[in-house]
Amino acid sequence: MQPSRKIIHCDCDCFYASIEVRDNPHLLGKPIAVGGSPNHRGVVATCNYEAREFGIHSAMASATARKRCPDLIIIRPDMEKYREASAQIHEVFSRYTELIEPLSLDEAYLDVSDSKHFEGSATLIAEAIRAEVKENVNITISVGIAPNKFLAKIASDWNKPDGVFVVTPDQVDAFVTALPVKKLHGVGKVTASKMKRLGINTCSDLRKLDKTQLTNYFGSFGERLNNLSHGIDNRPVKTDRIRKSVSIENTYSSDLPNLERCLEELPYLEIQLAKRLKKLKGKYEIRKQFIKIKFHDFVQTTVEMVSNQTGTDNYSKLFCQGFSRGNKPVRLLGLGVRLLPLNEEKFIGKTSAVSEKISRSSARPTISREELTSQNKAAFSKKNIDNGKADQLKLALDS
Repeated sequence: MQPSRKIIHCDCDCFYASIEVRDNPHLLGKPIAVGGSPNHRGVVATCNYEAREFGIHSAMASATARKRCPDLIIIRPDMEKYREASAQIHEVFSRYTELIEPLSLDEAYLDVSDSKHFEGSATLIAEAIRAEVKENVNITISVGIAPNKFLAKIASDWNKPDGVFVVTPDQVDAFVTALPVKKLHGVGKVTASKMKRLGINTCSDLRKLDKTQLTNYFGSFGERLNNLSHGIDNRPVKTDRIRKSVSIENTYSSDLPNLERCLEELPYLEIQLAKRLKKLKGKYEIRKQFIKIKFHDFVQTTVEMVSNQTGTDNYSKLFCQGFSRGNKPVRLLGLGVRLLPLNEEKFIGKTSAVSEKISRSSARPTISREELTSQNKAAFSKKNIDNGKADQLKLALDS
């Protein structure tokens, strides 16, 4: 039998909003959201608990949020500030263990099974982390402690905000038995609805079905459900997560009326994508290019092609193909690449070629970052781009 692990899941409370309140004390106690403008199709990236009392939540349209709470204060994101705070938080994590799996700027798994701090007490380590984050970053963080990642993540949400919840090995069975199935990782609205029709509401109900029955009802996910219903999750804390793709997307305040206008946006999208690819230098190779188009009526389409670069001509062809499927005004454009892990020597050459290809094939003259900032920042501002993804809400030129 394997020795029990000690896994901590750390999750900052309303991260973006907490940073804004920290830097603007007059916001304390007021409903605030971080996101795009309600006048330009913006969405809520996150909000504080005061705003949540009005039913506001992440990914909600800012206009809808403002209707629910007329006094809602909406703040444009400052990703650089959030990244700086995240780096401070992860520095605190690293003082207690090297086994850290970042999930986002404000969330991570820590394996402290072999940590010598506080004589190996995961609870004391978690309390020390919370105290240091509070002192150094001046925000609160909620923590879940359990023998595996599945239970630790659920536990971190149990006493939010600013709380700790521990599931010890001898408590796992009782804790999981009463756990609602909607809490299980991978159970979305569709699966939850199917379970409800089958009379499955808790993990105790799931346990009444054998593996064959679960597979018949839920396919390959059935075996995973069987394990989770018994509190089993053997996934290790991975310090280096493998990315499968990199992409960016922009939602426009005014619809792009035709294909020509869509293609005019391509150089700006490529600049943002190139910045993201640069961070992965030495780790991956490109295997596909793809684009995403969401039309004004919210119908969306994606097109991809096999490619080992980020050629502008290829993206142009993909946009032409995608646009032809709707041939109507566009509210959102996105582009990206599919990736495969690669050894460093091979990737360095390809990354250089990618950067050079973007510069040479861009429909506009190659200019420096300073020139780009001075010449085009106003144009970006005029377009009032509000990104639909929380980590892309800040314009590339401001990050």
